[in-house]
Amino acid sequence: MIPARIESIVDWFDQHLQSFYVLGWSYLRSQKQMEELFYRTIIKVHKEKRQNKNETSFEMSVTSIFIHTCRELSDNSSLLAPEESEPRQNLFKALDQLKEYEKDAMVLTYIKGISKEDAAHLLQVSEEKMKEHLFSGIRSLRKVMGYGSTFNGCKEYHINYLDYLERTMDRTKKIDLEKHLYHCQNCQEDLAAFQDVMLTMLNLSEKMEDFHVPSGFMENVKDRLAEVEKHRQQKNKKRKRMGLVFASVFALLMGIEYFTGAFASHYYSWKEKDPELRAYLQQGLGERLNLKAERNGVKIKIMGAIADDVQTIVFYEIEDTDEDHQYVMNNQDGVLVENEYEIMSHEANLREYPPNLESDVKNEKKNVYHGKISLLPLSKENGTIKLKITKLLKLNPNSSEQNGYSASGDMEYETGEWNFEIPVTKQPSVEYALDEKIEVNEIPVRLEKLTIAPTATLLQYSIPNDQSEKWIDALNFDYLEVNNKKAKADLYGGSYLDTSQDMNWSTFQTNFDPLFREKPKKVNVKFGAIYITVEDKKTIELDATKEYPQTFEYAGSTISIDMVEVEQQTKVVISNHEIENRAFESLQISVVGEDENEPSSMEMNSEEVLVDKNGVEYNEDMAVLYDDIEQPRYFVTVQNIKVETNTGEKMIPKRLEIYGYNITKYLDDVVKISLE
Repeated sequence: MIPARIESIVDWFDQHLQSFYVLGWSYLRSQKQMEELFYRTIIKVHKEKRQNKNETSFEMSVTSIFIHTCRELSDNSSLLAPEESEPRQNLFKALDQLKEYEKDAMVLTYIKGISKEDAAHLLQVSEEKMKEHLFSGIRSLRKVMGYGSTFNGCKEYHINYLDYLERTMDRTKKIDLEKHLYHCQNCQEDLAAFQDVMLTMLNLSEKMEDFHVPSGFMENVKDRLAEVEKHRQQKNKKRKRMGLVFASVFALLMGIEYFTGAFASHYYSWKEKDPELRAYLQQGLGERLNLKAERNGVKIKIMGAIADDVQTIVFYEIEDTDEDHQYVMNNQDGVLVENEYEIMSHEANLREYPPNLESDVKNEKKNVYHGKISLLPLSKENGTIKLKITKLLKLNPNSSEQNGYSASGDMEYETGEWNFEIPVTKQPSVEYALDEKIEVNEIPVRLEKLTIAPTATLLQYSIPNDQSEKWIDALNFDYLEVNNKKAKADLYGGSYLDTSQDMNWSTFQTNFDPLFREKPKKVNVKFGAIYITVEDKKTIELDATKEYPQTFEYAGSTISIDMVEVEQQTKVVISNHEIENRAFESLQISVVGEDENEPSSMEMNSEEVLVDKNGVEYNEDMAVLYDDIEQPRYFVTVQNIKVETNTGEKMIPKRLEIYGYNITKYLDDVVKISLE
């Protein structure tokens, strides 16, 4: 049986199946891939879904996940044997020849029917860049359709073709272009060919109903989701049984260690240099490996791997045998588990471990780096990870950044191919029900479950999502204390969980440092800070004919309206540089025009000041690392708001609407929980 929240996502896809099916077929080549696409997308949406009641925003979020998954599958040859490839329509074949950014822009705009503004937002590019991608894509399709790839017309008018054909061009520019077209034969031919390609794409969009979704397509996806849920429930039951078995034999293991532990501890203390891996090995978790591969003078050695229900950590050493360079792995780029969908679970979130150059072992040699990388947890009790490395990130020893990346943002890579087969066995975890209900800043919080795994300690908690006047956006912890041992919270290791337990509560999980084989009797939870939203509405009338700056009072502060300007874009600038004792860090704000129903887009840019817990301000000129600042937060001092209508007409600002504000509250609360 599919959980209720996954079923609601499946129902949503049933209602939007036709458009997403055609969108997926623009990237993929077999029904097997298509079923895998919908299955993976539903799982990802299930993990990332928030209490978002805005249907348009939800569809954009789903589309973004869908496109990303299309890219993954189109690059994954393991899901497509040559004989399984199905015939492709000519236009789809032509789309396959485009560059990735061209194809994304074309299918979102002309096949999915998303506006250029929304498509630009999904692809995280500016609207101007989006137009360039569409122009480039149409030019590439033009060649496939027999027109050739070269535009012979006047280059300065190329950028206007889209707006002209879509009838969104400013009247003055439109007249200028039409005058030019009257006298320029080359531009006439270019525009005609350009229009043919656009019409071909638009006709495909209009004929989406002709695309046949195979009978039983979604039923196959549902059956797989139900099967995965069944295995998950069985795994949870087995995990609990393993926890009981682990606890019952703990005393026996301690007795055995009296005879064997001293030798193991002594052996690994000198045999393994990496202190973190050595600690795991001394606890009998995992085995020491010595897997090697070398390409282009760069040697990678896999030292060990530790797997549990949270993640799989791979410890490695990279040596540059030709020069004094250090390289690291990045699991977002150049690291691929070829059999990921056979042996790994996708119910967990992938964790990031940024490079750490502080430890002695990493500074022993200038051409050697010892590091670790987090992969997804195993879905089986044991297996062999087929790991392929195709790209390594070069560290910059002179960088001002703690992680060693170039401060300028320029990344250097070493490419090649290093392949490993890594044997791993999943270590058991133990779960403890907490059932603790408290209030944090007058907002209820439930502490629900503690999981002690070899590689991390997890705290599951829930906060209400139906609060109307004040609610928690983020809750940070300082540490967990178990048996007088403190586990520090990982500020970047939190995640959202969709447990389907209570629609009025959102469930989250925070990762802490591992607590090896601790059996807690009491747990102390130390809070760090909360980031809250306060609803406090205020309306300020605007008049572009008045002189500015003008001021108004809000939440105990005096805010200045520095500028109200009506041009092609309406610009409103507000500022408040007094941050001491200010009630808010940022405002939730918008500009409303005379015609409130007129569709428009709004762009916001801000200037901020970084402030630590003690109120000390840091500016860009100060040589300070963000991670070294005690509980930092940003105060917005200047807010630039730009609004333009979708029709191209000027938007006359009528009022400034403030809906509320955000603020960080520091906490010193310690919750003591007894598990006895």
